[in-house]
Amino acid sequence: MSGKLGSKQDNSGHRERLRARFNKDGLSGFNNYEVIEYLLTMALAQGDCKVIAKEAIKRFGSVRGVLDAPPGELKKLDGIGDVSACAIKFTRELALYYLDERVDLEAVILGNSQTVVDVLRAEMRDLSRECFWVVYLDVQNRKRTVESLFEGTLTSSAVYPREVFKRALEKNASSVIFAHNHPSGCIDPSEQDRQITRDLVLAASYMDVKVLDHIIVGKNEHFSFADHGLMQEYRRQATDFQESRRRLP
Repeated sequence: MSGKLGSKQDNSGHRERLRARFNKDGLSGFNNYEVIEYLLTMALAQGDCKVIAKEAIKRFGSVRGVLDAPPGELKKLDGIGDVSACAIKFTRELALYYLDERVDLEAVILGNSQTVVDVLRAEMRDLSRECFWVVYLDVQNRKRTVESLFEGTLTSSAVYPREVFKRALEKNASSVIFAHNHPSGCIDPSEQDRQITRDLVLAASYMDVKVLDHIIVGKNEHFSFADHGLMQEYRRQATDFQESRRRLP
């Protein structure tokens, strides 16, 4: 009996040490399994969560992998039941909710694409096919909504400017940001990506809607057309094209 009591006391002390570390430095210095372990201690009133956490990391590869895992897969692990699976999924959804609300509260800063990527990466990183997303913004560059409009390998025939800007007008958006994922992880824009962006910028110039950026999202990095000066160049080309049309007899 004393052995069992000592085990409970040791486990309780370990939980307290984890809590103290978190209160002092947040998750800084935590191993990946310790992140999941600490989360599980808030779902399970007692018991050793370290073994469960290590097995979860081994099975799903990372903290992100654990949070993204379907509840049914999580519950295949010994020690994870309905309550623990629900806590893990709640944590993921809370993180997405926080990021989405942050963009609602903060203006999108031109030349800094990270705020948009923080929101979109969670939705786009595990997609096996390319998807084209549009962020609609108001006159103060604050997000109105985000939509996925097209799916599949992007070509000029697959992305319809009419549909993009019809939705922008319906939402009374003053500006838009485009984004799509590259499942391969390579973030270099293809010539097709560049042509689609030029076409959309030209179409936007007729609709009194401004295209702020087009972002390619990879696994752990992204490419911003605005950050690389391409959006300014495409807007100049659109202006030159319109001027040349006006000079026609």
